[in-house]
Amino acid sequence: MMKRLLYLFLLFSSFLYANVIEVGANKSIKSIKKAIRIAKTGDTVIVYKGIYREGNIVIDKKIVFLGKNFPVLDGQKKYEILSIKADGVIVDGFKVIRSGYASLEDPCGIKVYNKNYVVIQNNILDDNFFGIYIQNGKNCIIKNNKLSAYGKEEQRIGNGIHCWKSDSLQIIANTISGHRDGIYFEFVTNSVIWRNISTKNIRYGLHFMFSNDDAYISNVFKNNGAGVAVMFTKRVKMFNNHFEENWGDAAYGLFLKEISDSYIIGNKFTKNTSGIHMEGTNRILIEKNVFEANGWGMNIQASCMDNVIKNNNFIGNTFDISTNGSLVLNTFNSNYWDKYEGYDLDKNGVGDVPYHPLSLFAVLTEKNPSAMLLFRSFMITLLDKSEKVLPSITPDNFIDNTPLMHSLSL
Repeated sequence: MMKRLLYLFLLFSSFLYANVIEVGANKSIKSIKKAIRIAKTGDTVIVYKGIYREGNIVIDKKIVFLGKNFPVLDGQKKYEILSIKADGVIVDGFKVIRSGYASLEDPCGIKVYNKNYVVIQNNILDDNFFGIYIQNGKNCIIKNNKLSAYGKEEQRIGNGIHCWKSDSLQIIANTISGHRDGIYFEFVTNSVIWRNISTKNIRYGLHFMFSNDDAYISNVFKNNGAGVAVMFTKRVKMFNNHFEENWGDAAYGLFLKEISDSYIIGNKFTKNTSGIHMEGTNRILIEKNVFEANGWGMNIQASCMDNVIKNNNFIGNTFDISTNGSLVLNTFNSNYWDKYEGYDLDKNGVGDVPYHPLSLFAVLTEKNPSAMLLFRSFMITLLDKSEKVLPSITPDNFIDNTPLMHSLSL
């Protein structure tokens, strides 16, 4: 704590004696590179409206880099545009366009190289290979940026906000579209993703890999190739997000693979092929979520165990629950199921008859996808009704003993 306070004190002190250097067509300095070269630690470089084609611009000292009326930094499809190689840099108010494209390297609109306390905010990034890239950074903030790209194939476009081997990042209120993954975390810890909108990305709206102790809160992930993927990760908090209209053969609102000891609370899963798909997922609390109008509300593979699914609403899904095995090691308690046909004689709001959310047809289609051709046929309806009376194929312990009679206000 003392070390961080000392850093902030030194940072504040350096700005007390800062100079302002202005760049523009009507100014004595017309080159951004020249302004950075003559700037000293703590100075502010103000760039006025215009188009600047200066190749790769490197910021290698702690300065405030401020754009007025969104001056354009144009990479001309050749260069990484802005490379940050100093601690404490602030980049604010630029339009960064047309970075270089490469298959072996990762040219970016803005890239931070192994530095800390960098702030990137209020920028527009358009038609770049990678948008904003944090490599081995700590305590960096990426806030209120708009990132757009126009990729058609995931091999030919990078990620919008890409973070690798970093700690204590804040990704706040950005809008990302048209990239491979909207936001990508790999080996990133103790970080927050909050109030972002990630839409129409080729692969995932958000992609977590090997990133522990993170939280993503109040984001919108809509109409992406496959929604959100969280893989090989521990202790993740997922609160109040919207997963919407992620459709496709292998599309999910949220795909969980090999994650544990996490929380999924207060989210809305609407019009996805599968709201949540879980593989190798253990000790997850899934509570106070809404699963509405999905193909599958939840697909829980047999490799999952010790998960608790309680106080959720399941409304208008083709199948509420599906699985690929007969062994059930997860717990369902006090959920609302719109397909529940039980009664409540004591009027306490809880059904008197337990509910088996796994339908026979869901089991059949899991093993034989082509069986979906028979969906809504009279024979399938008859089979499902018979299975509820005399269960034979669906697991007996796939059960909610306290189904709610009315949906929760979530």
